[in-house]
Amino acid sequence: MSTTPISIPIATALRRELLRLARAEEELAADEAAAVPYWSPCPPTVVGHRLASAILRADADRFLQPTDPTLDDAA
Repeated sequence: MSTTPISIPIATALRRELLRLARAEEELAADEAAAVPYWSPCPPTVVGHRLASAILRADADRFLQPTDPTLDDAA
C-alpha cells in the first residue's frame, strides 16, 4: 500500500465520496430487503450490498487515522 501523503482537502473529498457510496449501498440493500416478505430469506445481493458498505466505511475511516506512526505513541 502506498503511503504517499495527500492534501487534507483531497483526503476530505475522498472520505466524503466513500461515505456517499457506502450510504448508496445501504439504500440498495434496504430496498432489496424490503421487496421480499419478512419470512423469506434475504437475497444474497442484500448481503453483498451490506458488505460493500462496510468495506467502504472502513476505507473512509482510514482517512481519520494519523499517517505518522510516531503520533500513535503521543498519548
